[in-house]
Amino acid sequence: MKSLRTHEFATIAVLLTVLCLGMAAAGRSTPSVAQPVLGARTARLLDVDGLKFKDLNKNGRLDAYEDWRRPTDERVNDLVSQMRVEEKAGMMVGPTLVMGPNGTVNEESRPMPNPFGGPSWTLPGTSEALSQRHITQFINRVNTDPKTMVGWLNGVQQLAEGTRLGIPAFFVTNPRNHLGSGAVIGIDEAAGSFSQWPGTLGLAATRDPRLVQEFASMAAQEYVSMGIRGAYHPQADLATEPRWARISGTLGEDAEVASQMLVAMMRGFQGPQLGPQSVALVVKHFPGGGPVEGGQDSHFVYGKNQVYPGGKFSYHLVPFRAAINAGAVAMMPYYSIPKGITKEEVGMAFNSQIVTDLLRNELGFKGVVNSDSGITTSMVWGVERLTVEQRYKKAIDAGTDLIGNDATPDYIVNLVKSGQLSEKRIDESVRRILRVRFALGIFENPYADAELAARTVNNPEFQKKADLAQRKSIVVLKNSNGILPLRKSTKVYVEGIDPAMLLRDGLVAASRPEDADVCILRVVSGRMSTGSGRPSAGGPGAGNRQLGAMDTGGAPIVLTLPAEQVAHIRTIMRAKPTVVAIHLDRPYVIPELALESAALLGTFGVSDQALLAVLTGAFVPTGKLPFELPASMDAVRAQKEDVPYDSKDPLFAFAHGLTYHEGTSSR
Repeated sequence: MKSLRTHEFATIAVLLTVLCLGMAAAGRSTPSVAQPVLGARTARLLDVDGLKFKDLNKNGRLDAYEDWRRPTDERVNDLVSQMRVEEKAGMMVGPTLVMGPNGTVNEESRPMPNPFGGPSWTLPGTSEALSQRHITQFINRVNTDPKTMVGWLNGVQQLAEGTRLGIPAFFVTNPRNHLGSGAVIGIDEAAGSFSQWPGTLGLAATRDPRLVQEFASMAAQEYVSMGIRGAYHPQADLATEPRWARISGTLGEDAEVASQMLVAMMRGFQGPQLGPQSVALVVKHFPGGGPVEGGQDSHFVYGKNQVYPGGKFSYHLVPFRAAINAGAVAMMPYYSIPKGITKEEVGMAFNSQIVTDLLRNELGFKGVVNSDSGITTSMVWGVERLTVEQRYKKAIDAGTDLIGNDATPDYIVNLVKSGQLSEKRIDESVRRILRVRFALGIFENPYADAELAARTVNNPEFQKKADLAQRKSIVVLKNSNGILPLRKSTKVYVEGIDPAMLLRDGLVAASRPEDADVCILRVVSGRMSTGSGRPSAGGPGAGNRQLGAMDTGGAPIVLTLPAEQVAHIRTIMRAKPTVVAIHLDRPYVIPELALESAALLGTFGVSDQALLAVLTGAFVPTGKLPFELPASMDAVRAQKEDVPYDSKDPLFAFAHGLTYHEGTSSR
């Protein structure tokens, strides 16, 4: 009996193996036949073999690109073969899309002023953009409630479904989940509707990749529920130049830590592979935007040069290599000119040595290269003497696939029809773009569910995890004589914290510093902070971050706090033991605060509740600095733009961070 059973099991195993091999072979040519959910409002549904498909091109038969059973490349090739030059060109630009009143589809063309100089442009109404200019990718900068957002984006998708080939719209966004962030072109969108996490520097300060992946997964669910399927983040730039204006969006200055956190974010947003619940990330700014000369901003001509005095060009590539290995599907080159790195000194998106030789050939990247905004009209470094059409050609020749925040595909059409660009070349770009869209499943269902979005966005489970991340992001830099954690019934004078919050933590509010046992000051550069991490300047609802590009006019950048602000803080510190919590959107030079405070904390976007939890010991601090804090501006000026943690005798080293029951760093 035993041998018979063994024989039977062996026979069954062989049959199962044959069956599995057969299924695997079939899978190589035809994906799973499980019927996906189809979202259709105007397209007819076709019944084939008992399954349903969308007749996107309205020809009454099932085309390969409409057949969700077929491999992605087969679908892509079929669609490209049906596209006109004008439709291909439309896929290679991606402007901002404006919402109409009360969540309606906007049909009004609007002049768009250029925030960084250069010519303005006209933003077409939605139907014109979709049907006449054949644009399919749009930047979503709208901040509204989930139901309104879904209603608007679904309205746009319905118009897209009605175009000749029914290609869905694809919406991308800047970050939306960081506490205190405001709507700043190219940097952040206001985060009010979404779960509120610390900024990316704070995520790096947690040193917790698992938590960072959870952040990304939850943020992705919020995006997808609203119909947003692409993101212009994360920043893989390294914060090696403390004066650089874009540090707040990075993961710090250490290449390994940044890589680890970056990969965790990618896993959370994209999943193991792109699918119907994924958000496709555009990793930026290749090959690392941190080492801009003098820390200036390359949105402006005086910041156009990227320099490597320490010979660390390869160091800045480390996070991008990690991103590519982890499945990056899109990359955004920076504006700057890489000085001394390439033969031709032109901005990254125009530079074939950067995009084609390095990114594609050496690093093996096969995805979409999506330029930063305004490379043909504003940040035109190295190609100032070319016409707009010539700039288009140079970028595409260099290997760029999509011109960001531009709505003029006619330039590409003219280049093809005049023989200056081959249609074969633009087909390469269109194929790369379409592979991502098909993988996301938006050809099957681009529509969102307003009720689901309302339940998903900023739900209590997500915010509970975000609150944990806020607490874990707080870095205790100094804790003299164990003043922290604060004991129950301590009399506390606060600035930048709602005094009503103290009672719930067992503290007693004092109305004047002289009446207090301890003073607590929340500080944002240039202003004191109010409750919930927001600055007093601008009142409730204002962002607590340095907003926008840092237009210094080319003057040297300083990282010290304003003299009057320092004087005010020092007056209080000399009167009473003072705990200072400073928002570190960049590595400020704060020797007075470090010397004279009783305790000093660094924050990266946290609520009053999170801060008080650490101050009272309800949460034991674990955060670590994502960059060093220099001791002086002389040290900042002496350090090299491309070299990490190289300022002389820093106040606090990279990875410094105290915990309670210790007097030294817990790194």
